[in-house]
Amino acid sequence: MKLSHAAAVTLLASMGSLGLFGGTAFADPETTRAVPEEPTSCCAKPQVTVRGEGIYAATPDVMRLNAGVEVRRPTAGAAFTEARKVAATLTQVLIKAGIGVKDLRTNQLSLGPEYETYPKVAGYRAAQGVEAVVRNIESADRVVDAVAAVGEDVRLNGLSFEVSDTRAALEAARDAAFKDARARAGQYAKLAGRALGRALTINEENVVRNPPAMAGAMFAEKSSISPGQQNISVDVLVSYELK
Repeated sequence: MKLSHAAAVTLLASMGSLGLFGGTAFADPETTRAVPEEPTSCCAKPQVTVRGEGIYAATPDVMRLNAGVEVRRPTAGAAFTEARKVAATLTQVLIKAGIGVKDLRTNQLSLGPEYETYPKVAGYRAAQGVEAVVRNIESADRVVDAVAAVGEDVRLNGLSFEVSDTRAALEAARDAAFKDARARAGQYAKLAGRALGRALTINEENVVRNPPAMAGAMFAEKSSISPGQQNISVDVLVSYELK
């Protein structure tokens, strides 16, 4: 029996979908679906999951001082010019006090009118702020005194402390957190009448590197400025095998 070309192509395609070539049947991968195997029956190993907390008290070694100048003059130009002049003097004073140029940063620049009764302008106020990083905290009092001596246009806007390198503190906090987790897990294992096995999973959480410093007494006898201490903390979630 002779088949037309179209019929032959149709027949060949049908045979291909059935996988019938050379007397052997092959499943079409596009149409075959794997039959899922029945789950093997096994009991999960008992385990306990606990959260460990680690805290390390570190002494800050860096102070950030926020200072600036603020002037009022009858005209905007006069106010702005004078503010820039006093700010330049303040910058030079900070450098002479031991602050590196790379540790000085302008963090405020403003100019605006002040009203006697709106819209009557009484004068203009200009301000320029600077942040100074003091890397030798023992010199903090000397730096602050130098800033205050610049004149009545200078403003001290606050300070903060931080730990410049938290790597060692974080390692100590991690050690404490892991020991805390193992102690808690050991207690639960004992309560359950089991022995504590190996750690199965470990997840680090809630790392706090530079929180606000607590009040402290360091340098209290020779300085009015104290960096206190900062708590570097780490939480760790650990799952242990129970034997």
